Amino acid sequence: MKPRTLISMFVAAAALAGGGWWWYSKNQAAAQPQLRTGKIERGTLTATVAASGTLAATVQVQVSSQVSGQIREVLADFNSDVKKGQVLARIDPETFEYRVRQAEADVEAARAQVGVQQATVMARKSDLARNIINRDEARRDFDRKTELVERNFISIVERDKAAAVFRALEQDVASSQAQIELAEAQVRNARSTVQQREALLASARVDLSRTIIRAPVDGVVIKRSIEPGQTVAVSLAAPELFLIAQNLRDMQVEVSIDEAEVSRLRVGQKATFTVDAFPGRTFEGAITQVRKASLNVQNVITYTALVSANNENQALLPGMTANVRVITDVRDGVLKVPNAALRFKPPGWTEPPKTSALEAGPLRAALESLLPAAQAQGQGGGLQAYRERLERELALTDAQKASVEGVFSGMRERFMGLRDLEPSERAAASEKLRNEMRSKVAAVLDPAQKNTFAAINAEIDARRQAAQAERAAGTSAATGASSPASGTSTGAGTGITAPAAAPSRNGAAATSATAGAGALAGSAAAGAASASPSPSAAAPKSDAKPSAPAASGTSGAGATGGTTGGGGPLRAFRDRLERDLAFTESQRGQLDGIFSAMRERFATVREAPEPDRPKLMETYRAEMRARINDILDETQKKKYAEILVELAGRNVSRGRVFIAGPDGKPMPVDVRLGLSDGVATELIGTIGERKLAEGDLVYVGVVGAASKPGPATPPMRPAGPRL
Repeated sequence: MKPRTLISMFVAAAALAGGGWWWYSKNQAAAQPQLRTGKIERGTLTATVAASGTLAATVQVQVSSQVSGQIREVLADFNSDVKKGQVLARIDPETFEYRVRQAEADVEAARAQVGVQQATVMARKSDLARNIINRDEARRDFDRKTELVERNFISIVERDKAAAVFRALEQDVASSQAQIELAEAQVRNARSTVQQREALLASARVDLSRTIIRAPVDGVVIKRSIEPGQTVAVSLAAPELFLIAQNLRDMQVEVSIDEAEVSRLRVGQKATFTVDAFPGRTFEGAITQVRKASLNVQNVITYTALVSANNENQALLPGMTANVRVITDVRDGVLKVPNAALRFKPPGWTEPPKTSALEAGPLRAALESLLPAAQAQGQGGGLQAYRERLERELALTDAQKASVEGVFSGMRERFMGLRDLEPSERAAASEKLRNEMRSKVAAVLDPAQKNTFAAINAEIDARRQAAQAERAAGTSAATGASSPASGTSTGAGTGITAPAAAPSRNGAAATSATAGAGALAGSAAAGAASASPSPSAAAPKSDAKPSAPAASGTSGAGATGGTTGGGGPLRAFRDRLERDLAFTESQRGQLDGIFSAMRERFATVREAPEPDRPKLMETYRAEMRARINDILDETQKKKYAEILVELAGRNVSRGRVFIAGPDGKPMPVDVRLGLSDGVATELIGTIGERKLAEGDLVYVGVVGAASKPGPATPPMRPAGPRL
């Protein structure tokens, strides 16, 4: 074979190999998905509720007829401007005129009857006068005959006859008086009949006047339902003749709000709306009422909200369909993460197996300090148990109990702040706070109590040191190396650190909780839970109860928007109340007692069965709000109600985004989320040590994933011209 042929074959083989490598590399590159990124930005988030409604006049009056009859004439038409009292229509009055005449005749007849009865009374009075005269004459005759009988001039028979005549005439007088009373009663009855006939006459005249339909208010006729010659029949319901809008310059939109969003609305919120008649034009208004009556349409529950609408130029007309957007919340200068990043999962990514929060490496020390005191395995049991022991063994007076309660209330917040420190700083800060608390408690004790107090603290310190030594030995046995001093959790409240628990089923050693700060974690469950990506932060045991559910940042405060800095939601809620309500010193002391008691209540939620925890949390939140409301004056109560309404919609949720990891592959980051406007969501913070800041990139999708391949051959279009 010639050398030239060999060279040609070699070149051809090299070309084929290079082409094959190029083709293989191209396919491999195509196999790797290209991810699109979005940027975390800082700006304003506006949450809105969108709904549709119908424009209507603020006051609409239906004009009806109160009498039946035939319409003789109609004097108002659509769009007619009318004034109050103006004639709109007339009903044929002939029938009602006859009724008036008949009623007038009845009145005259009744009046005549009154005259007849009055004449009868006069006749009866004349009879009475005549009978009185006769009676008096009979009495004188009886008296004379009585004297004559005494003188024996006449017989006794004559006297007896005179006596009988006298008695008969007396009865005639009594009868005449009774007849007069009867005649007077008949006069009164006749007069009552006159009044009855006059009332019927007035009613007939009113019915006659109602044949004239008048405008009840000033306004514009927006509907006319009658024509001349039409018969109006009034039965159980009055028929509608006209519909008058009192003022078209001041209108309202009746909006149907879904039951899932009605809780976000309150009176006074700003709203905008558009109508199809004026595309591109936006009208402004505000919510004036949220009606509590629900509407059920095909098992869909909605509530009606009224939105004011200024219509000075009368461009808006009743009945127009309005697309309403109600601004429920606005937050300025917040970090925003694209919603697409919250929905995105890298191709082929699978959920990693869940691990206990205490096995999460760098989070271990921080989470240990947030475990509830009820799970600590040593004596002391947290700030509450420590305080109860002092009250029991020192026999504190009421004044001393109040002072100690104030000390513990103030120190709880500071112990909660330990979780924000680095692990290396936490032990020293805890020791410092513990000594400060003991000094404050000792300041309110007498000398004998101070000796007992010192003995209690010495016992606690000895137990804590023994527990630390035991933990160090247990950790060394489990891991083969001693734990650093900063990794142990000291008792923030009592100085007690529980001894290490027995190894769990998965081989990890369970560490103890911070006795003091841990007791507060139950009162700010959302803050504690936000530090852990696992639903259970109680213990590494696989059968341990999970921690109290995070109440979206509202577990303690009722609605605090998930603020977790410096003591958790309870502290943020309390700071807000002190800032906005201007408490007096007395109110501030009562507030300390309320928050101190409720923290202990919230801590017990962790020990309840998981299905019962949400109900318990809501019960404790309602109780705390009611107790706070009881110590406020009327002005503060109004402001407090506004704060609760404002914070009601500021819930905190969890999500996950993916960023580029050290190896270039997508790495998940659990985040806490707040307000959303449908495009971006407020980024409150991250769960874990990885932090996100403005300008960081997050993955939002796969390049080209949204496009779908079309048909190989486009469909044939029909021949002929196209519109």
